[in-house]
Amino acid sequence: MDYIPNPLIIPIGIIVGILIAAPVGPVNVLCIQRAIERGFWGGIAAGIGSVLGDGLIALCAGLGVGTISGAVETHRAIIQALGGVALIAFGARLYLTSPRLRIVSEAEGSSESLRDFVWDIPQTFFLTITNPGAVLGLFAVFGGVSTFVEVHSTIDVLLMVAAIVGGSMLWWITLSHIISRYRHRIDLRTLAFVNRIAGLLLGSFGAILIAEVIWKGGSF
Repeated sequence: MDYIPNPLIIPIGIIVGILIAAPVGPVNVLCIQRAIERGFWGGIAAGIGSVLGDGLIALCAGLGVGTISGAVETHRAIIQALGGVALIAFGARLYLTSPRLRIVSEAEGSSESLRDFVWDIPQTFFLTITNPGAVLGLFAVFGGVSTFVEVHSTIDVLLMVAAIVGGSMLWWITLSHIISRYRHRIDLRTLAFVNRIAGLLLGSFGAILIAEVIWKGGSF
């Protein structure tokens, strides 16, 4: 009966996916800013990149690809430094870029789609997979969940990864929907302030990552 997955995997995976997506971090800041500036699909596009990154990490963890975890730990300094530089670059660009509040009418909204914001997907995907703390943390979370609910077969692993991805995506859909409903109250002046705060936060996250590498004397 190895082909019948454990039904508890689905709700547990969804909860894990939401818990992974919900904490405020650099990717979350960028996703929220995109939702405010570009609306529902802008937030979804940024969220998809994060979800794909988390899904890839969870898949590697579930399949027992220990070499991935080992490689991340071995080359943590260089990965963390690259992630830090990317965050500072994104933050500086966001801080200096003039805000563009994309407000569309209901008639125009029907023609607006994910395709209009697809470039945000690889950006947040890159930021997710270059955060060694998040990578190793997800490996640890997956290991802990596996002891709580039986995850033995490949089907169990795939179902768990799908549930985690589904939970994370549910979070981003809900958050993007809420933001898109109230973003019309934001003017360009307020958005400029939001962009500067988001840019400073992203830059700060990046500086912290680089400072940690320097402080620990990480070897490249």
